[in-house]
Amino acid sequence: MNKIILIILFFSITISAFSQQERKYIRKGNREYSKATIDSLTTDTVRYQNAEVLYRKAIEEDPNNWDASYNLANSLFKQGKFEESTRQFQAVAGMQNDNKEHVAQAFHNLGNSFLQTNKLSEAIEAYKNSLRNNPNDFDTKYNLAWAQNKLNEQQQQQDQNKDSEDNKDKEQQDKEQQDKEKEDKQEQEQKDQQQQEKEQQQQQQEKPQENQISKEDAMRILEALQNDEKEVQEKVQKQKVQPKKRSTQKDW
Repeated sequence: MNKIILIILFFSITISAFSQQERKYIRKGNREYSKATIDSLTTDTVRYQNAEVLYRKAIEEDPNNWDASYNLANSLFKQGKFEESTRQFQAVAGMQNDNKEHVAQAFHNLGNSFLQTNKLSEAIEAYKNSLRNNPNDFDTKYNLAWAQNKLNEQQQQQDQNKDSEDNKDKEQQDKEQQDKEKEDKQEQEQKDQQQQEKEQQQQQQEKPQENQISKEDAMRILEALQNDEKEVQEKVQKQKVQPKKRSTQKDW
């Protein structure tokens, strides 16, 4: 819940503490700021800018003017200048002020500025500081609970994203491992097949072919044939030497 409250000059400090010129600038700045907030559906940038200029002039007169500094931070916030409003609210929160409700409001609006720039942890700390000065402020309690819940959601989303990335990395690693194991298996199968083919070729080379005789057997067969041929020749020679016998029987 965004709660911007102007600190009106005569509610926060006695008239004697301000010069006439400071009061003039702050009153004019408050009028410009109030006119800018008449229509809640639009942002009157021109009037907020006018208020900013007038508050800065009051601060030039008195740099320690808490009200002018606080209202300047609010005018910056309304213009969407959240980085500037954050720095200004931080400066205001560090200024001396005995009114704890005013200090609490400065911390509350500092938390709102942090929310606009998505600095949830800083916003939570600012709201806690606000409650330390005004423990019963419902709007601050609401904003604190909202910021804490939003921070938890972001952390859970970050954890889920991290888990998702880790799972993707693991899946990629598993896939690479499976691909490597598949390649290793195919390579091993190819090597086994080549080894098997090599062994088969060696076995075929060592196995005697059908109808093929060894050199020793061939020599024995050749020697036997030569011996047989020698015997035949000797028989032929004998038959040539011995005359044939004639028959002496006559035919009657």
